[in-house]
Amino acid sequence: MDVRQLEYFLAVVDHGGFNRAASALYLSQPSLSQAIRALERDLGSDLFHRIGRRAVLTDAGTALIAPAREAVRSLQLARASVESVHGLRGGRVDIAAPPSQAVEPLTGLIDRFTRAHPAVSVRVQAAFTPRDVTEMVRTGVCELGLLASPDAAPQGDVRTYPLLEQRFVLLTPPDGPFRPGVPVRHEQLAGHRLIVGQQGTGMRRFVDDLRAEGVALTVVVETEHRVAILPLVLRGVGLAVVADAWRGLAERAGALVLDLEPSTGLHIALVSRRAPLTPAAEAFVTTATAAPEAEQSHKAGPKAAP
Repeated sequence: MDVRQLEYFLAVVDHGGFNRAASALYLSQPSLSQAIRALERDLGSDLFHRIGRRAVLTDAGTALIAPAREAVRSLQLARASVESVHGLRGGRVDIAAPPSQAVEPLTGLIDRFTRAHPAVSVRVQAAFTPRDVTEMVRTGVCELGLLASPDAAPQGDVRTYPLLEQRFVLLTPPDGPFRPGVPVRHEQLAGHRLIVGQQGTGMRRFVDDLRAEGVALTVVVETEHRVAILPLVLRGVGLAVVADAWRGLAERAGALVLDLEPSTGLHIALVSRRAPLTPAAEAFVTTATAAPEAEQSHKAGPKAAP
């Protein structure tokens, strides 16, 4: 068994089958299947049930995922650490991020990071709930995650780096029911139709909390596609409570963005594994936790929550 076989195994897991994994790896499907068969022989157990064109993990395959990711990450860390002796000249940072925070602050963080380290690439993977983010980091799918939660960032299996807080704001059409520039109180949403995200998201929890408090609003659309919310608002389908990260895009598109009172929002934090990070990921954390104006003189390592 070697690390390349484990990389092939994880590719099948992450891409949901042999066809897409082979395409992502630039391999022929027979070559990939042969490599997985060799790995299964080495381990003495089938890793997948082959059901037609589908590949379904066996119990043994499920048990292999976490140690396989750890082995692959450890090799990447070893290679990157040796290469970084003469400076950060390459590598990749994998980040799990929710849709709203992928707008901001992630775009700003990536901009600052790539300016400081132009040879390093960044891959962003979608994670729709705080649990998704922490699970992707904990299991090694991504080295870093951007967490957005109404509650303080969790401890335990991940290390947290608090960044900022984002308020919730209300999106309405330009001819909507509220006056521009005037904050909207929670109880004023009674009787209005709202567009919401799926269960587990901060914006959905906010709306559910309002309903639990007796605010008689109507959920007209529930969508997992965050990019659909702004067009739906502009068409007059309903109003939406979103993170302040959407303010710039929404205003440029012609929507009205109003503050909510009392103000409430999300705690935004970067999270990482507690295991050592690759130099590229360590550099990203340092960039993210440094004040923008202080980056050029920032010498200390990133500060994590205890």
